[in-house]
Amino acid sequence: MGNKHFKALLGTELPIIQAPMAGVQDSKLAIAVAKVGGLGSIPCGMLSKAQIIDEIKAFRAATNAPLNLNFFCHQLPPFDPKAQAHWHEALIPYFDELGIEVDLGQGGASRMPFNHAIADEIAPYKPEVISFHFGLPDTELLARVKSWGSKVIASATTLAEAEYLTARGVDGIIAQGIEAGGHRGMFLSEDLNTQLEMASLLIQIAKGVDLPVIAAGGIGDSHAARAAMDQGACAVQVGSAYLLCDEANTSSLHRVAIEHAAKADVSRAHGAGDRTALTNIFSGRPARGIVNRAMTELGSMNPRAPAFPYATNLMAQLRKASEALGRSDFSPLWCGANITACRKISAAEMTLALMESAPHDNKYE
Repeated sequence: MGNKHFKALLGTELPIIQAPMAGVQDSKLAIAVAKVGGLGSIPCGMLSKAQIIDEIKAFRAATNAPLNLNFFCHQLPPFDPKAQAHWHEALIPYFDELGIEVDLGQGGASRMPFNHAIADEIAPYKPEVISFHFGLPDTELLARVKSWGSKVIASATTLAEAEYLTARGVDGIIAQGIEAGGHRGMFLSEDLNTQLEMASLLIQIAKGVDLPVIAAGGIGDSHAARAAMDQGACAVQVGSAYLLCDEANTSSLHRVAIEHAAKADVSRAHGAGDRTALTNIFSGRPARGIVNRAMTELGSMNPRAPAFPYATNLMAQLRKASEALGRSDFSPLWCGANITACRKISAAEMTLALMESAPHDNKYE
């Protein structure tokens, strides 16, 4: 379908989705983007049902623009005490250094997959768009979402995943390149060798499926947005570029890390991307963030890390103690490879800047 029909899919004036970013944003960022014509997104994977409804109400009170609610669709494995203890062995020196007692309990399962109980709560609000990460809910639950009239889009990191999603009735595909910040949406394979840069992935998916495709990963300016649409995307999804915006909830430590990493990238002959890496140590699934002490010393991809989301438990304890000392040694500093795209401006300014050379002319309608 190439670069057609973004308005039919998203209901927006601009072909841009503000990527849902759990932990660093709430409805404020979504509202700011929506008010200038983009699709605002609320990340729901770490929120309680009551918190999700509060965010929806805040958005609806501020604007009548379309809203995207994003959910995880991972399979929640049983908690494994042995795996947790094995992971603790690798982290003992850090607990000792920080002088804190360890809690080996089941914490970290706050990232819950989408389910009927959540659907019960959000059904009355009929969100215009629902996006899924890590695959899709079961057939019955997916049909229930579509019965609301909601458009369903989902992340694919390979052509095989895009074909899987297409066969199950999604309305659009988010082609998530390896440059993207935060968690990889991969769900058919755990092999990182399958992961492609956005441009290559976009071309494969745009040619391989007959659905609108949204480009995600490394897009931080209007030139990248235009290039993606010229390669077949109907719209772009942008996340990391908003991390320094006024309406983002990015912590001060995270903001400092981004600014330092951006300066380091500008001074490197290799170009952007050298300061980020994929890591599983903070959650148990591969996600891209700024390299910090934990990633350097433990290794970005550590086989000891418990399955998602249970790796979060112990790292969260180290994070809390370290951040209390003003350090981000154990913080997940999620950010895409294009760090220099992050700018200290309003989200409205960022959204409009992203579209400067990609007007919503007939080519994109």
